[in-house]
Amino acid sequence: MAAKFFAYFVVVVALSGVAKSDPDLLQDICVADASAGVKVNGFACKSDAAVTEADFFFSGLAKPAVINNTVGSVVTGANVVQIPGLNTLGVSLSRIDYLPGGLNPPHTHPRATEIIFVLEGELDVGFITTSNKLYSKSIKKGDVFVFPKGLVHFQKNNGHMPASVIAGFNSQFPGTQSIAATLFASTPAVPDNVLTKAFQIGTKEVNKIKSRLAPKKS
Repeated sequence: MAAKFFAYFVVVVALSGVAKSDPDLLQDICVADASAGVKVNGFACKSDAAVTEADFFFSGLAKPAVINNTVGSVVTGANVVQIPGLNTLGVSLSRIDYLPGGLNPPHTHPRATEIIFVLEGELDVGFITTSNKLYSKSIKKGDVFVFPKGLVHFQKNNGHMPASVIAGFNSQFPGTQSIAATLFASTPAVPDNVLTKAFQIGTKEVNKIKSRLAPKKS
């Protein structure tokens, strides 16, 4: 329990020194009203009379997630969607769990810098700058690593045991764009002739990748 508390504490303290990505708030609280139907830069506020303690609480990061996918990792968010009280506060968390060999595929967060604290296991992590330079490192339990805002990054569990991290963001809703899914599983689809020329591969290879990344039919 103490170790988990320390992990959360480290992430929150570290984020307090990071420049805010979201706009500054104009009131003490603005609990998100997802049912309002109003589109603003964030969410409309609930009336104060409708706000409760539950709007500031979430227990979903306490236990490892069940992993049942081909990449071997699961991200559990704790952002404004799960915690409406985060609206306008410019901060959120996630928990990421990895099977042995599991990968959090290359992706970006367009609205936030990310900082991770390793709860368990060992990971190979890295990010690529706009000058195409890779910064990578092997990290273990208790270590911290930062992924700058908007840059492509990844985490890979190359160990023989499961791994977990807590990730902090300086945005209430950092957004995630998975590179592979964005290019090969968008709706409508990116034209094949764009992908074949960009990746210097044939149409058959493009279709093969698309079929593997297509959402599973229920």
